[in-house]
Amino acid sequence: MVKNSVISIISQKENEENKGSVEFQVFSFTTKIRRLTSHLELHKKDFSSQRGLRKILGKRQRLLAYLSKRSRGRYKELIDELDIREIKTR
Repeated sequence: MVKNSVISIISQKENEENKGSVEFQVFSFTTKIRRLTSHLELHKKDFSSQRGLRKILGKRQRLLAYLSKRSRGRYKELIDELDIREIKTR
């Protein structure tokens, strides 16, 4: 589980810094998404959790789009650290 160790390192570093930053918000949404997906693997008919997952995914997508427009370097670095796919822009 390399992903979990990377996330724990990022969380410790970010706890000391600004919690309102875009990177920290994307990180917290990513941890929630991973937790909800593992929950939904066991409980396939939990539709309220599915709705919550879709809402969090949308929020993270909007934040990533904002970050990619503002600072492409920070965006690429965050994508690599969290091991998530790059968003498709319209």
